[in-house]
Formats: sequence, structure tokens, C-alpha cells
Amino acid sequence: MCGSLPASLILGTSCAGPGHKDLPRSARRRVSWPAVSAERPLDEQVRLDYRDSVAWITIDRPEAGNALTPPCRDRLRDVLNGLNTSHRARAAVITASGDRFFCTGADLRHSYADADRSTEVPERVAGDVRRMMLDGQHSLFAALLDCDVPVIAAVNGTAAGMGAHLALACDLVIAGDRTKFVEVFARRGLVPDALGPWLLPRIIGVRRTMELFLLGEDLPAEAAHEFGLVNRVVPHDEVQGAAAEWAARLATGPSRSFALTKWLVNRSLDADRVSMAHDEAVAVELNAGTEDAAEGVAAFQERRPPQWKGY
Repeated sequence: MCGSLPASLILGTSCAGPGHKDLPRSARRRVSWPAVSAERPLDEQVRLDYRDSVAWITIDRPEAGNALTPPCRDRLRDVLNGLNTSHRARAAVITASGDRFFCTGADLRHSYADADRSTEVPERVAGDVRRMMLDGQHSLFAALLDCDVPVIAAVNGTAAGMGAHLALACDLVIAGDRTKFVEVFARRGLVPDALGPWLLPRIIGVRRTMELFLLGEDLPAEAAHEFGLVNRVVPHDEVQGAAAEWAARLATGPSRSFALTKWLVNRSLDADRVSMAHDEAVAVELNAGTEDAAEGVAAFQERRPPQWKGY
């Protein structure tokens, strides 16, 4: 039945949820699980490479539809958090290996059991799922949304469940023309997760969010662009180049201004007018003390291009 599709896409699960052994017996019979190959080192499955001042983060698990195991998910989170403190990167790109899948959510072939768990308690007790979600997928999205540097998603294949939300939580999204976004939760009787119910209404509104979640239809890249989920759609083999072009532009810009702009925009949809006015004033004052702010004014007065330092 599954063919070569990854288990995460077949079941429509995106969270760090139950492994195969935790599924109902009927579900176990329906799913043909692919063999799990020996895992490579984490830094080979989620790679971090620097090209000048751009961090390229690549999910390199094409044999699993670029689905994320919990260690890979946490590696991605830690890489994003590290960008805030290393100051080596002034822009970042998240992409994936292969040409079929960007990320298909969580790799359900991976065991989610806690090795240190007492054998005297049931496999799952009240609060376990909440803890797994908050410590797992939600910590990843916090790292992405709170990352100081602008993050571009270079979506070069199917993005499903958590994988779709991973792309859409980036600051800018470039998709190949063969890309599709899949909200498969309704197909499997699941509740949307991976921060999708918070994220999508803020990007495209309630009506279109309901359409995607309740109907569960595949959304091609062009339709995602019309919805406002994607900034640009380019030919499939030009995704990396288009992302590199934008990233290079951002990496030579006023980085602290970008970080404060991200902070303001991400806060704006949850803030009242008075709070937002205060936050805006704080951001403007913080930025006013940077060398780039002084350079911007000087360049304007001297009628020359600014030379941004990133601080």
C-alpha cells in the first residue's frame, strides 16, 4: 500500500508521537514499514555548512522522506539556537537533500520510548504526550521563530505535517514548482499539531486554515503562493539558487535591525496597540545604538551605499 512513501506521510503524523509498537493492531497491519538502516551521525543527518555569512541547514535523510527522528529534531533546534550566540551567520537557509521530499514530519520508525523509564509504570501515563510535545516539536519551533537571523525555507519537495509547518514558520519561503504542502491530519483522524493551529491563521486567516485542515487536500506550490504561504515559486532546480541569492542579500544587511524587526512582527499579532507601541519604541531605541544605524544615516547624508557591519 505504501510504496516508497515515508511512514510519517502515510499516517499523517507530524509530532513526536507513538512509535510503531504503540499503534493499534489494525493500524500495524495496514502499514508496510520500510526497513530502518543503521543511523548515521546526527551531524550528517542534519548538516550545518557555512557559505560566507550564510548558514545552510540541510535535512539529509532522503531515504526516510527527510522525516525527523527526535534526535534529528533536537539537533535542528540546537543548530538554530546556536546561530544566536555564534554570530558567525547573518542569514540562514533550511533545505533538504534529494528532490522529492523537503520534510515529511516525524520518522515513525524510530522508537520514542524513554530508556530510563521505570518498568513499573505503564508505557504511557497522563502528561506524557504534553511533555513530549512541549520538550520536542514546540521547542524546535520556538528556536526557529525566535532565531535572530532571517531564516529562508528552500522547499524542494513535499512538505507534510510538521515538515510543512517547519517551512511555513521560516521568515521567507521559496518553493519549487513541484512542491506540495500536505495537511493530512483530517485524513487520519488526527488533530493538527506542530504549532500549525497557531501559525496558519496568522499567515492566511481562519477561513483558508479551516479549508486546509478540514479538507486535507494537497496544496501545490502555486496555490500556496496564491494563499500567501509562499513568497516565491521557482522552477524545481532553481530553488537552491534563489534561496542563495536572497540569503546573500540578507547576510550583508543590517543584522540587528533585522533581528528587532523579526521580534516586532512576531509579537504584533498577539499584542494590543498600547503594548505594541511600547515594544516598537524599545526596538527603535535598541537599534539606535548600533553602528549600522549610524552608518545608515551617514550613508544617506553622504549619498553613498551603506556598508553594513551587522552590529
